[in-house]
Amino acid sequence: MRKRIYSLLGALLLAAAVLLPLTACDLGKGTTTPHSSLTTGDLQVYYLDVGQGDSELLFLPDGTTVLIDAGDRDCINYITGALKDFGVEQIDILIATHPHADHIGAMATVVRNFDIGTIYMPKVDDSQTPTTVSYEKLLESIAKKDLKVKTGKAGITAYKNGKVKLEFLAPNSSSYNNLNNYSIVAKLTYDDTSFLFLGDAERENLNEMLDRGYDLSCDVMKLGHHGSSNAISKKLMDAAQPSYGIISCGAGNSYGHPHREALKLLQQYDVTTYRTDEDGTILATSDGKTIQFQTDLPSVLPAS
Repeated sequence: MRKRIYSLLGALLLAAAVLLPLTACDLGKGTTTPHSSLTTGDLQVYYLDVGQGDSELLFLPDGTTVLIDAGDRDCINYITGALKDFGVEQIDILIATHPHADHIGAMATVVRNFDIGTIYMPKVDDSQTPTTVSYEKLLESIAKKDLKVKTGKAGITAYKNGKVKLEFLAPNSSSYNNLNNYSIVAKLTYDDTSFLFLGDAERENLNEMLDRGYDLSCDVMKLGHHGSSNAISKKLMDAAQPSYGIISCGAGNSYGHPHREALKLLQQYDVTTYRTDEDGTILATSDGKTIQFQTDLPSVLPAS
């Protein structure tokens, strides 16, 4: 349904709330409008502005809540504040795409403060198990609540109900040299619309999916590794054919994300691109046939 999708450019008015000091999230806590999927039957996907990190909050049409990643530790107040503003009490599906701090930094606090349903994490080779504070605190929080972790890998269907399906397309191997390639790649389908979440997947991970002939076609693609040049290729774009691209990255980050090569490819494939460093939090709402976008949603920036 690619080019039948419409983009809604109107911004949502926000009420100012308590402002927090500027952190790596580049945000202060503001007031959000609670999600309406329970009453509208729509799918809502929030690409949260967590600076140089990643976090996506999904409200499925039946009210099921999914959180993919949770930014860095500096985003703890923002992430938990946003969830509370949305009225979230339980996260039904929690996905840690891979154990880098900019994806799981606030996840331990999320586990402590909210009811958690199913947790998915990739199984990392013992020799590469992180010893970071963020990773250790996450495991501690999971253990204290006696929660179990399911291995996230290709072939897993995390959710299926009617015309809604959340499935994992990666990782496909048991060991990688680069921790980014352990990333869980998730595809969410709602009727005629689809969303691809690439985590920090780089070429090795992407090529495995392509070589196996997985259906990577999507309307909206969250680019891998914050728009890095090693997380996108012509082969991927040919397979995915997205109409919209989402890049989660921090303003003026030291990595130069998104890379020029990635932006050039998106332009070549006529992909309308949104970036959290420029557009703030991005909301994509699907009724199963069309997708609408809103930007600059969640927070009021502290005065400079």
